[in-house]
Amino acid sequence: MEAHPPGLTIRNVSKRYSNAVQALTNVSLTIPPGMYGLLGPNGAGKSTLMRTLATLQEPDEGQIVLGDIDVVNQKEAVRQTLGYLPQEFGVYPKASAEELLDYFAVLKGITNRAVRREATEALLKQTNLWDKRKQKLGGYSGGMRQRFGVAVALLGNPRLLIVDEPTAGLDPAERVRFLNLLSEVGENSVVILSTHIVADVAELCTNMAIIDKGQILLEAKPLEAVAALKGRIWRKLTDKQSLPALEREHRIISAKRLSGRTVAHVYSPESPGNGFDPVEPDLEDVYFSALTGCFGQTSQQPKTEGIAL
Repeated sequence: MEAHPPGLTIRNVSKRYSNAVQALTNVSLTIPPGMYGLLGPNGAGKSTLMRTLATLQEPDEGQIVLGDIDVVNQKEAVRQTLGYLPQEFGVYPKASAEELLDYFAVLKGITNRAVRREATEALLKQTNLWDKRKQKLGGYSGGMRQRFGVAVALLGNPRLLIVDEPTAGLDPAERVRFLNLLSEVGENSVVILSTHIVADVAELCTNMAIIDKGQILLEAKPLEAVAALKGRIWRKLTDKQSLPALEREHRIISAKRLSGRTVAHVYSPESPGNGFDPVEPDLEDVYFSALTGCFGQTSQQPKTEGIAL
């Protein structure tokens, strides 16, 4: 039987930049093989953590281990088995996808021409770019460029694949194609999806963490985290003028405009009163509950095995 690829362990990682910004504070995560979502708002510390895992910068303290590799002290060993798709990456607009992928394969150490040709063909087909392999990258759509980035990241069959904000700016059809591709990749590697888009994590990831201001607020399985909120999310239709008063009286986790009215979601272990309707929670409610500090702040919090509340 083939052994599963090893997971990633992060223990007490902290990072402070020279401008005194504390980007990460005692971050600890256990990331198994498969799709893992790192969810948080812009500026939460996601990209700092991704760059640290990708050996582009060192933490001030803490330990990171990929299987038997010490990520901080064995950078070259990590890079040999790492695929990294940053939030923004450049391409040579006048090169074709086939030419540039072949070039990156050489840089990755695939020197045998036949092996390289086989690898680039397989990856271009996997990312659904084979029919466009001769087209110049400057003419690619945003989604096509992202899929090309995945093809580059997958060279050498990495044990760890990091993708940072990959669906930002993609149209709905391209986003679906991209997420389907990541789902296939996640069957054989540790894949970390760093994003502020809740739906990406809800659709793809079997494990997740929520980060804000450099700290982990919640580490959970998405379905279990949603189940832990059952019976605790309430909905009320209100207006913009009444919202401040509602905020003073209740623990509002989110508010959205809908057909000229405001729909407020409130966290409460029991009914907040007249005018509130119970809501079946979803991962967006989990996200906002974590960001507003509602998880684990009541003695009636349900005990859910496997969820860090």
